[in-house]
Amino acid sequence: MNETFMKERPIVPLLASMALPMVLSMLVNSLYNIVDSFFVAQISEEAMTALSLVYPVQNFINAVAIGFGVGINAVISICLGSGDHRRAEKAAAHGLALSLLHGAVLTGGSIALMPLFLSRFTGDGAVLEMGLQYSNIVFAFSVVIMAGLFYEKLFQAVGRMKITMTALLAGCIGNIILDPLLIFGVGPFPELGISGAALATGLGQVFTLLVYLAACRLFPISVKLRREGFLYAVGVPAILNLALPSLLISALNGLLSAYAQSYVVVLGIYYKLQTFLYLPANGIVQGLRPLIGYNYGAGEQIRVRKLYNATLISSGAIMALGTVICLLWAEPLMALFSDQSATVQAGAHALRIICAGFLISAVSVTSSGALEGLGKGAQSLVISLCRYVLVILPAAFLLCRTLGPDQVWHAFWITEVVTAGAAFWVYRNTLRRT
Repeated sequence: MNETFMKERPIVPLLASMALPMVLSMLVNSLYNIVDSFFVAQISEEAMTALSLVYPVQNFINAVAIGFGVGINAVISICLGSGDHRRAEKAAAHGLALSLLHGAVLTGGSIALMPLFLSRFTGDGAVLEMGLQYSNIVFAFSVVIMAGLFYEKLFQAVGRMKITMTALLAGCIGNIILDPLLIFGVGPFPELGISGAALATGLGQVFTLLVYLAACRLFPISVKLRREGFLYAVGVPAILNLALPSLLISALNGLLSAYAQSYVVVLGIYYKLQTFLYLPANGIVQGLRPLIGYNYGAGEQIRVRKLYNATLISSGAIMALGTVICLLWAEPLMALFSDQSATVQAGAHALRIICAGFLISAVSVTSSGALEGLGKGAQSLVISLCRYVLVILPAAFLLCRTLGPDQVWHAFWITEVVTAGAAFWVYRNTLRRT
C-alpha cells in the first residue's frame, strides 16, 4: 500500500479518515473501562478500592507499551515520509524485539512488587487480598500487551487505521462479554469474582493480538521486519509521559487515604469516567501522529500546522461536550459505581470542580501528541511533567493541607490552565526551530 496519500489528501478529510476509526475504538475502550468497573463495584466497595489501588501500576505497564509504541510510530512515519524505507523496516524489527523484552521484565517485576505497593495504601486485609488476586492475573499478560501495542503502532504508522480499529474492538468487546460471565459465574463459567475481571481483561488483550497476527498474514503491509533501528530517543520520553499519571494517582492516593478511603474510591472512579473523554481525544491524536510525522519527514511544514489546528479543534469539541455532561449528570455518573450516598455526593462535587479544566486541556493533549509525532519526545515530556508532577502535586498538597481534602480537586483545573500555557509555548518554540 502506498503511504503518499498522507501528504496528498486534503487535511480535514484525511485527519477524519485516520482519526474516526481510532475514536470509535477508544469509545469502546472507554465503555470497557466503565463496564469493568461497574461489574467489580457489584462485588463490593472493597473490590472497587482494590481496583483503584492497582490501577496506577496497570497504567504504568500500559504506559511502557504505548509510549514505546509511540516511538515506533514516530520513527517509522518520519522515515517513510523522507523515503528511507529500509530504516523504517529496521526500526520495526527493533521495536518488536524490545517490546517482548519489556513485557517479560514487567511481568516479573510488577508481580513481585505488588504486595509491598498495595500495603502502602491500605491495611484492609480484604482489599489487599483482592488487589493481589487481580494484579497477579492481569500482569501475567504483560508480554501480550506489549506485543499487541507494537502491532497497533506499526499498522498506524502506515495508515492502516481500520485494522487497528478491528483489533481493538475485538479485544474490548470480548472483554465486555467475558466480564459478567467470569465475575459472577454465568452458565458453564465458574464464579471467579475479581479474578474473573482480571482474566477477562487478559483474554481481551489476547484477542487483540490474534487479530493483528491474522492481519499480518492476510493484509501484508509495506514495512517488513529487519534487525536494526533505534527507537528509545522518542520512546523513552513517551513512556515517561504515559507513566506519569501512575505517579500522580499513587501520590494522590497516599495523600487522600490519610483522611478517608472514600476519597481513594472517588479518585479511582473519576479516572475511569474521564476515559470517556480522554480516550476519544487520544483517538484523534493517534490519527494525527502518523500524519504529522509523515508530513514532517516529507518537509510539508504548512500541512503540519494545519493538522495540528484541526486536531486541536476536534479535541476541544470533545472536551466541551464532556464538561457539559459532568456538570449536568455528575450524581448519576458516580452512582454507577457506588451505592454509598456519601461517596456519590463527594464524587459529584469532585467531578463538577475537575471538569472546569477539560476544555483547556485540549491544548496540552494535542501539543504533546503532535510533538511525539514529530519525534520530539523530550519536549513532549516537559508538558507531561507540568501536567502530572510540577504543578498538580504541590497544588494538591497545599489545598489538602490548608482547605481540606474536599478542595483538593481544584488542583486539577489549575494545573490544566498552567500546563496549556506551557504546552502552547513549547510547541510553537519547537516548530520555529525545525
